[in-house]
Amino acid sequence: MLAYALGVVLFVLGICGSVALHEAGHLLTAKAFGMRVRRYFVGFGPKVFSVRRGETEYGLKWLPFGGFCEIAGMTTLDEVTPDEAPRAMWRFKAWKRTTVLAAGPATNFVLGFAVLFAMALTTGLPNLAGTPEVTAVTSDAPAQQAGVRAGDEIVAVGGQATATYTDVITRVRQASGPTSVDVLRNGQRMSLTVAVRNGAIGVTFPRTFTYTAGTALGGAAKFTGQMFTQTWQRLLEFPQRVPAVIHSIFGGERDPNTPISVVGMSRIGGEAVQQGLWVLFLLLLASFNFFIGVFNLLPLLPLDGGHIAVIWYERVRDGIRKLLGKAAAGPVDYSKLAGVTMALVFVGGAVTLLTIAADLVNPVRLG
Repeated sequence: MLAYALGVVLFVLGICGSVALHEAGHLLTAKAFGMRVRRYFVGFGPKVFSVRRGETEYGLKWLPFGGFCEIAGMTTLDEVTPDEAPRAMWRFKAWKRTTVLAAGPATNFVLGFAVLFAMALTTGLPNLAGTPEVTAVTSDAPAQQAGVRAGDEIVAVGGQATATYTDVITRVRQASGPTSVDVLRNGQRMSLTVAVRNGAIGVTFPRTFTYTAGTALGGAAKFTGQMFTQTWQRLLEFPQRVPAVIHSIFGGERDPNTPISVVGMSRIGGEAVQQGLWVLFLLLLASFNFFIGVFNLLPLLPLDGGHIAVIWYERVRDGIRKLLGKAAAGPVDYSKLAGVTMALVFVGGAVTLLTIAADLVNPVRLG
């Protein structure tokens, strides 16, 4: 139980650190460009403490799942004092405002990559994509007799494509006797005939990829690409999985592929530490950072991506007006977007509450 509690606390601290650094990305770039930063806080809710340094108040709030960096004049709805007006964010060039807004998600991407790079140097990285590359062939097994070698990638069994090693295992178990097995070897596709015995051919696949100091960077970069792909896929599937979350709250079986909240991730982090699965703990932390980064770049207000979309809408609009011999139209009136923004905030809040409720009454568990 103590290990579980430690894991939960460590994961919460990891979330807090990720959020704090996300907001620090906004803070540091805004200050570098000369924008007026009013407040930088980690957490939400009642204030624990704060301290003022120069023109900025820095502080901590009780609820650790969030944070904010308040920049004067981020939108035209933001009231600014006379001394803030010359340095209001909306007065700066589009590329500077874009840099400030993108700095937060970019920081999360760097953090996620740093975690994966550290894993590549130490524990290695799991075969997340299920790459069906043979790591070893059992002596005198059907695969060796047919000419399969370590390093071959099995891409088809019995004429059926095998994208992952679990596909290979499934196809082989269904086969018996001489079976065509297609492999990729040095970029060349070869077809071999393997005499399947008892649903096996005598090959093993990598569950973990190990790296040297020279290959860790490339391995982490490739793995990062795989995680980005999976993160984007999960975002696309998000709406259709929400009904399953509601179903689980009222007693239905919890699908492990349904969305989870930071509460659920913290619980899984605790279970991972309890079971000594530090690789899973670190993967969860990296995944959280990639998700936060990608999610915040969606072109929806009030997310960073929504503000970036407005900035470049203004830029393109004014560019067209200039070609037509007209004056720039000025900043977008955010009051016209308030209804859409509030609707998105309401939907986001509702989904957050649903996932938290599901993670409390019917959580996803390891195993």
